[in-house]
Amino acid sequence: MKVVIDTNVLVSGLIFGGTPARILTAWSDGQFRLVASPEILDEYRRVGQALAAGREPLVRALDALLAMVAVHATVVNAPALASRVCEGPDDDKFLAAALAGGATVVVSGDKHLLRVSGWQSIDVLTPRQFVDRQLHA
Repeated sequence: MKVVIDTNVLVSGLIFGGTPARILTAWSDGQFRLVASPEILDEYRRVGQALAAGREPLVRALDALLAMVAVHATVVNAPALASRVCEGPDDDKFLAAALAGGATVVVSGDKHLLRVSGWQSIDVLTPRQFVDRQLHA
């Protein structure tokens, strides 16, 4: 299974743990393939660095996670969508990456993305929905 993870889930998993951290662990354990685009990787880095600033252990953990993503994720060139799908202007890149990479799921806590679940047969699931429906115990 190929999955796109929204920045809010990745950063939340790193900083706060809980269900988003469980998703990151499932990815590192090989339960699914992570799909991302260069734009998504840039956003992971930018948002993560802003939130980790001044907290050295968190900066090191972020650097390690981003290095793992760079090596093990499927990075696709995702052209911009022909027309806007999400209300949030920065959200379409996750759908574009899913389309370009053949991912059937986007995991997000973003209300704009969640509203378009089913577009082009891409399920947009909250972290809890993803864990309950897709991950093996």
